[in-house]
Amino acid sequence: MEFIEMKIGVLTSSRADFGIYLPLLKKLVDDSFFDLKIIAFGTHGSPYHGETISEVKNTGFNNIDLIQSFLLNDNPNGISTSYGLTVTKFADYWKENSFDLVFCLGDRFEMSAAVQAGIPFGVKFAHLHGGETTLGAIDNIYRHQITLASTIHFSSTEAYKKKIKTILGDNEHVYNVGSLSLDGIEDFQFMEENEFRNNFGIPNKQYVLITFHPETIRPEKNQDYAIEMKSALDELSKEYFLIITMPNADTNGKIFRNYIEELRNEMPNQILCIENFGKSNYFNAMKYTKFLLGNTSSGIVEAASFGKYVVNVGNRQQGRARGENVIDCEFKANNILHAVSKVKDLGSFEGTNIYRKPNTVKTIIDTLKNNYASL
Repeated sequence: MEFIEMKIGVLTSSRADFGIYLPLLKKLVDDSFFDLKIIAFGTHGSPYHGETISEVKNTGFNNIDLIQSFLLNDNPNGISTSYGLTVTKFADYWKENSFDLVFCLGDRFEMSAAVQAGIPFGVKFAHLHGGETTLGAIDNIYRHQITLASTIHFSSTEAYKKKIKTILGDNEHVYNVGSLSLDGIEDFQFMEENEFRNNFGIPNKQYVLITFHPETIRPEKNQDYAIEMKSALDELSKEYFLIITMPNADTNGKIFRNYIEELRNEMPNQILCIENFGKSNYFNAMKYTKFLLGNTSSGIVEAASFGKYVVNVGNRQQGRARGENVIDCEFKANNILHAVSKVKDLGSFEGTNIYRKPNTVKTIIDTLKNNYASL
């Protein structure tokens, strides 16, 4: 059989999607069938968000392009301007660079901009985590835009596979492979708990792993939501140590950052704020936490595989399929604390994870090789 090298690009706009990509990236770079290039942009080049391009490089990849297109202003005008700048930068990039296939993931506005810029150039995109629903975030719109612009689709559940087919009006090249971030989790090498705690200065007491992002469908409510968040966390800190991963670059994200930093300044011995945990440290943090709290997709998608319950706050993740380990509540301090009172006495979650399928990466790679000629 004649050898064919498939030139693959991978779009990564943040610490979050890079961590999800990692199992796939490692297999692609080791397989001589593929010629891999990582295309980093978004917050990867932002010192304010931890300049996570260094993490990408430290993981051992060396074929990387960095595109600077991110503005710090996170009001609606700033987000829209960042979107336009990203389209402009990627118009130049797609003009000068060609790939057989480019991976894109999820629903971020930056990811949508990079993909939309590729449409006139006929760039073929492979979309991961399409078909999902998050009614409390405008990312819901961006996700479906990316789906419509993509050639091949890898969903995280069978229901999302059906949703993609509905959006496209087409059944071709749509595959349910499970969540990429969970691939190989059964072989993940965890640190000893004491080592993890010592690495980050976490005291020997129960802690809660927390992530809050703004709700971008109704940005005018985020000031109120951030106040409610702070009130709830203030009360929780009386019983638990709090590990807070900082918000993504979303509309009004700085509002939440400001309240989190204010809380940390008020009680520095009770709170650890993390700008960029990285996937390995985040998985260790999840393993040893009492439970998860916030409104991030990682709680819904990943926590069940760690035997953890999740208090999911507000509407940001509304519509996303969730397992029996997720307890939903309104974005009010009293409701959050009431949900916590339910979760803290439940122990470990013993159920299954609806997003987990075996051999996710192998399925993706085999699908690419088997369908190379028809893409």
